[in-house]
Amino acid sequence: MQLNLARKLRTSARRAPKWWVHWPALLSAVAALTGWWLATRLAGLPSFILPSPGDVWVRFLRTLIDGSLLRHTWVTLQEVLLGLLAGTASATALGYLLAKSRLFERILAPYLVASQAVPVVAIAPLLIIWFGPGMFSKVLICALIVFFPVLVNTVVGVRAVPIALYELMHSLRATRWQILRHLEVPAALPVFLGGLRIGAALSVIGAVVGELIGSDQGLGFLINVGRGQYDTALVFVAIFALVALALALYGAVTMLENYLLKWQEWRNTV
Repeated sequence: MQLNLARKLRTSARRAPKWWVHWPALLSAVAALTGWWLATRLAGLPSFILPSPGDVWVRFLRTLIDGSLLRHTWVTLQEVLLGLLAGTASATALGYLLAKSRLFERILAPYLVASQAVPVVAIAPLLIIWFGPGMFSKVLICALIVFFPVLVNTVVGVRAVPIALYELMHSLRATRWQILRHLEVPAALPVFLGGLRIGAALSVIGAVVGELIGSDQGLGFLINVGRGQYDTALVFVAIFALVALALALYGAVTMLENYLLKWQEWRNTV
């Protein structure tokens, strides 16, 4: 009886309107905008200190019409995507090696942990000096930020595979490639995708850090321009564009996770 009730609840949840699921986020956004507008009205601060939502909206339309927002957003998006791809690929390969070799882990683990003690903001100027202010240095900074969370989740995911399943695969005379494809990848995928979601959100930070230090294009450059001209509304526009990029990347990884982990939903309905 309890099982049937649980199934009915899941069915009714799936049939609920999509907008109803997101109403808390929409309500909080409306509340934040209202509080922001009230703060500008009651505090009486000049717009170069705290612009109103209306001022930011007008500035957004201006940058959208003249094409500057789309141009700089596209530059930042390229840096983020390339950095996310490079960081994920290298972290996955190295994470698998660390998970399969304790000796390899003992050799490299101290250096990997020590690298996280140094903020990327501190080494970003060095990277720009060494590799120039072009796109490569920004991609490298993004990859460094993405690398560690994906690496850790890859190691944890591979090591979480039960020994009994390895023994079963060996009893079936499975090859190394078959074990990787049919056992290790599916078993580690949930944990790996969790790290990828974190990396997708953090990758935007890497691009902006590099652009703030040295660049003539991108959303970080747009923030520098707004700050130098006391155009605070432009700074807000660039920040909101960065938030939109991070949400879009996080949502894309979540959709990928839902697609690749359909078997978990099927298991939960049994």
